[in-house]
Amino acid sequence: MSNLIELQKSIAPLKEILRNHPINSYIQSKEHLTIFMQNHVFAVWDFMSLVKKLQVELTSVDPLWFPKGSAETRYLINEIVLGEESDIDPEGGYISHFDLYIRAMDELTIMLPPALMSFKQYKSIEEFLLALPSFNLPESIHEFLTFTFSSILHGTIEEIAAIFTFGREDLIPDMFQLILDQLRNQSPDKVKTLTYYLERHIEVDGGHHSHLATSMVSQLCQDDPNAWNRATDAAIGSLKARIKLWDGIVRTNL
Repeated sequence: MSNLIELQKSIAPLKEILRNHPINSYIQSKEHLTIFMQNHVFAVWDFMSLVKKLQVELTSVDPLWFPKGSAETRYLINEIVLGEESDIDPEGGYISHFDLYIRAMDELTIMLPPALMSFKQYKSIEEFLLALPSFNLPESIHEFLTFTFSSILHGTIEEIAAIFTFGREDLIPDMFQLILDQLRNQSPDKVKTLTYYLERHIEVDGGHHSHLATSMVSQLCQDDPNAWNRATDAAIGSLKARIKLWDGIVRTNL
């Protein structure tokens, strides 16, 4: 427990920067919301790659199956994957959180960045990273994606788990609240899916998944000080990448 507390102390100053970042009062209009979602959707997408990398490394996904790792760690990541990749949708069906976000953008008539769908053509992370500069994305998005996928490609399992656990989007729901209140009054049908996405984000990601992920990091690092140091450095790097992503959004001209 002391190692986890030390990690949390190390990232506390960066979390405070995020809590007080200008992005938290940025979304004041539909135009601001459009810019935010067109940038943030890349983070919603690459989050799923972190999830799947953890599943591949911590469970057996081979057709010739044998148990891999501890049953508790397998449970933790499989429970997270279930919710992220196939959560309950507003109609009672099933949907990934990424697809739910895309649906929310569609309801709001916010165009999906063309580059995002073009990423489907790449068959490996190596190929994707080599091609990434050719898309001429804003520097903040480019650096954010480069950090994520370089970590997936070269990072240790505890580093990837720490990025997933401590470097993602637990502060996001509050940012949407002002614009949601405005849009509910103007055109409530257009924010139904976004509202549902945020509610699920608060309920699942902010609560249950957060506890599972923290337990997963502790399971992976055990009492190894080197593993905890790697996890701490990775969490710090992830939060710095998030701050740069937010900086890029607030600098965008309307």
